[in-house]
Amino acid sequence: MTTTTLAVLVPLLPFLGAVAGLLLGRTAPGFVRPLAVLPALASLVLAALVTARQGGGRAIDSATQLTPTGSVPIELALHIDGFAALVAVLVAFVASCVQIYSTGYLRDDPRYASYAALVSLFTSAMLLVVYSGDLIVLLVGWEVMGICSYFLVGHYWETPEARAASLKAFLVTKLGDVPFLIGLFALATDAGSFRITTVLDTVATGGLDHPTLIALLLLAGVAGKSAQFPLHTWLPDAMAGPTPVSALIHAATMVAAGIYFVARLLPVFEASRAAMVVLAVMAAVTMIGSGLAALAQDDIKRILAYSTIGQLGYMTGALAVGDRGAAVFHLLSHGAFKALLFLAAGAVIHAAGTNSLAAMSRMGHLRDRVPDAFWTMTVALLALAAIPPFSGFFSKESVLGAAEHVATGHTEHAPGAAGWTVLVAGLFAALLTAAYATRLWLLAFRGRGAEAPDHGRQPLSMTVVLWVLAVPSLAMGGIAYRSLPGWFESPDLAPTLTTSVLGTGIALVGGIVTYAAWWHTTAYATRVPLGAVAAHPEGDAGRVEAEAIASHRAAYGDLTSAPDPADPGRLLLGPLFGPAAGGFHLDAVYAALFVRPVLAAARLVRFLDREVVETYVRGAGAVPRLLGAAVRRAQTGNAQTYVSALLAGTVVLAVAALLVATGA
Repeated sequence: MTTTTLAVLVPLLPFLGAVAGLLLGRTAPGFVRPLAVLPALASLVLAALVTARQGGGRAIDSATQLTPTGSVPIELALHIDGFAALVAVLVAFVASCVQIYSTGYLRDDPRYASYAALVSLFTSAMLLVVYSGDLIVLLVGWEVMGICSYFLVGHYWETPEARAASLKAFLVTKLGDVPFLIGLFALATDAGSFRITTVLDTVATGGLDHPTLIALLLLAGVAGKSAQFPLHTWLPDAMAGPTPVSALIHAATMVAAGIYFVARLLPVFEASRAAMVVLAVMAAVTMIGSGLAALAQDDIKRILAYSTIGQLGYMTGALAVGDRGAAVFHLLSHGAFKALLFLAAGAVIHAAGTNSLAAMSRMGHLRDRVPDAFWTMTVALLALAAIPPFSGFFSKESVLGAAEHVATGHTEHAPGAAGWTVLVAGLFAALLTAAYATRLWLLAFRGRGAEAPDHGRQPLSMTVVLWVLAVPSLAMGGIAYRSLPGWFESPDLAPTLTTSVLGTGIALVGGIVTYAAWWHTTAYATRVPLGAVAAHPEGDAGRVEAEAIASHRAAYGDLTSAPDPADPGRLLLGPLFGPAAGGFHLDAVYAALFVRPVLAAARLVRFLDREVVETYVRGAGAVPRLLGAAVRRAQTGNAQTYVSALLAGTVVLAVAALLVATGA
């Protein structure tokens, strides 16, 4: 079987599995789980074979014209280079893990059949994006992922949170897709083709007439799909969906699509220095803002959601300094440990007795209840915090090293301002990442919440997947940084001394300071229970206790509304805690700037339609009715009346004729 045939089957098998799952979900429910798992596993095997045959060498290209368009042709084309082959393996691997995990996590869900089919369709759409060599075919996969995310995020449609989250995710991403579509057409117009290879050849010869405009239009779609500032607000709310869906979206599909698209067409963005600076600023704001927000969240999945936004900011930063190898390296590494984080969070949620959301303030005594989730999540959090030798250390350091090279003038792929912006923001984000990772670990596994009822051991399908994902989270980075440069046509991805020391040192400081803050607040909360502080702030505690309570109140605010008196985030963020917990109120800003004016305009249009347009319509119908009524009254059926009217008309005509003659 040829490599091209194998590549076609990689996205086709999950698609066929989705169709079969939807058709047989009600009539043959026993086939639903095999139809969910087996196509994903087969796609993984085929993607691995394609990767082995491609071998990081010359790209595999194949195309056939779909239909004549009369102008710019649209082709069903494949373009599989080294990093496309590796990303496809990641997508199929994570999708297989999610499908296997879901057989246990959603074993009692009545809508499992439609859920599994949509996950398969989601996987197929992302694989189509990865392998596509034509921008229009890529756009098809891009949009199919959008509609799949709408249905999957809204899986628990009985809850208002899920309905609102799915609608918000759909609308915000579509807001970015409008300029994205315009940018694709402008790019194809300049290049004369939608073929990615033709577009890149045009860029290489300086054939783009409007590189800055095209790049900025495309960035709008990337910001929406990959949840980058300012179109990132949909992703934390999307946690209302099932936890395995969150793992799929955050690790291998949807948000990864925007990063992959920029990496695929990076020369288009490099043709505009202004676009690279915009990309760097977007990455910097995203990294820092998401890190602050994550440090203030109480829900474990929202912390991971903001973490994803920040890690995507690292990838965007690597692209902003012109190093797609570092960006895709971090994409692969992040895909493994973020899938593990979400799936381990699913086990924690199950053990904590909550539904789709898990507030850490309500967790307690979970370390011994879910040991597999505890150990695997610890591995994933260490990878997230970029602590050596875990995989996140090597991939994140490749990003910081690339930024350092640009900042110090060792490369001209991007402006020096972009390098400094990404480097400084990346180091500060490393501090925040270690802080919120440590806080999550402490509050989830060493929290003071009430112990939930024991739900028994986790299903084997869930536990096995956690340990499978722990392997690349621990070992992939040390192996990959030596072997991947050839696959990415990239310079050395090995960590540099300066950024390694700075990044690791800053991460350790963030973790240690957070632990110290947690120890301080826990010690106080143990000595002065929250209930006593809230009920008797000035009571019999004595002068020393009263002063301690006042100090604690000044540091943490209103204790009666605090989710946990032992939350180190309140101490670390101080007055920023409230705004950070609310995502810096960007939703309120967008509501004031966009939502309310649109609703006001809609109300105005409705008023004009009802009171003005309909008035004219009703009037246009009323006038003929009145005339008809007047004519109907004249038809009395009385002959004398008709003769009298005839005589009267004759007299009027005679008088008129006389007047005309006299005037003449």
